[in-house]
Amino acid sequence: MKPYPLTVVTPDGCQFDGPAVRLVCRTVGGDAAILAGHCDYCTALAMGEAHIVTPDGNTRSAACIGGMLTVLGGRVRLIATTWEWAEEIDADRAERSRQRAEAKLKETGLDERELQLARARLHRALVRKSVARR
Repeated sequence: MKPYPLTVVTPDGCQFDGPAVRLVCRTVGGDAAILAGHCDYCTALAMGEAHIVTPDGNTRSAACIGGMLTVLGGRVRLIATTWEWAEEIDADRAERSRQRAEAKLKETGLDERELQLARARLHRALVRKSVARR
């Protein structure tokens, strides 16, 4: 496969800057796979797993929690709210987060905002746990 330039940044700095042959990530419209020659494209990112395949065939996985993805003139830029490489995720911490979120969801009398936050926290914990297993 033909490589293309990919840059992944977060508010904490650059997470990846180099050639890639494939990027797969979760967008608000579903999973997207970006290969060389992709048309110009811009979309919001959702919570989910992301995978980068480099020209040497290595695959790196990360938890990507929101942001934007653009393809412009063959250059791909992913600006993530949060990007955690699989090897950096503390699986025990993610499990504790899952347990806290599930306990919160079992509480009665939650208002809509509290309910949405607990669901989002649970989703994030599940994504992080899934990526950490890779």
